[in-house]
Amino acid sequence: MAVPARKDIRPGLRVRIILKKDQRTGRLTEGVVRTLLTKSPSHPYGIKVRLEDGQVGRVQEIVSSE
Repeated sequence: MAVPARKDIRPGLRVRIILKKDQRTGRLTEGVVRTLLTKSPSHPYGIKVRLEDGQVGRVQEIVSSE
């Protein structure tokens, strides 16, 4: 599964991220992007973001733009 590039992610987007503590299990957490933390255009494990609830993780999927 290819992870989304930075150009496809923006604040307000609903995404599924993988938290650091869930990397072994692969459990995804859904939320809305507040800020992008990764500066490079791509990352092999996903672009790191902070969700509106404060959780930080790497984007695995984009759910919707609303």
